Amino acid sequence: MSVELPVAPVDDVIRRRADGLRVSAEAGQTLARRIQQEGARRAQSAAEVADRDGRKTLMISDFGAEQVPDKAELDLPIAPVDRVARLDIDDRYRVSMDARIVLAAQLEVYAEDIAAVAAYLARHAGRRTIKSEDVKGYFELKQYFE
Repeated sequence: MSVELPVAPVDDVIRRRADGLRVSAEAGQTLARRIQQEGARRAQSAAEVADRDGRKTLMISDFGAEQVPDKAELDLPIAPVDRVARLDIDDRYRVSMDARIVLAAQLEVYAEDIAAVAAYLARHAGRRTIKSEDVKGYFELKQYFE
């Protein structure tokens, strides 16, 4: 799976939660890949909901949202999020613009949660730089809390 999300906006999301720590390029790339996987998974689930309702267009309700956030407040760009949404769904589906914005907002929250834990893990390890291993550490720890 190629990475569709540009790393720069993902890096911005990490830095919001880094609280002064540096962020390695590899950490941004690792997080971008994880965001992409989660976005494709969420779009696939949304497509299943739309399919049950007999629709070919993914709507905000398919992503569990009731309202659309302000697009101007998002760091993740919408066009790459749209490509991420289409990675694992059939070409017959369309993704409404509002659904793209909702997915981008959800993925930012997801990324911020990961970034906060990664920053904690970097500090715990006595480092001033968030590394890829800190992002991966989030997923290693997550399995114990599910």
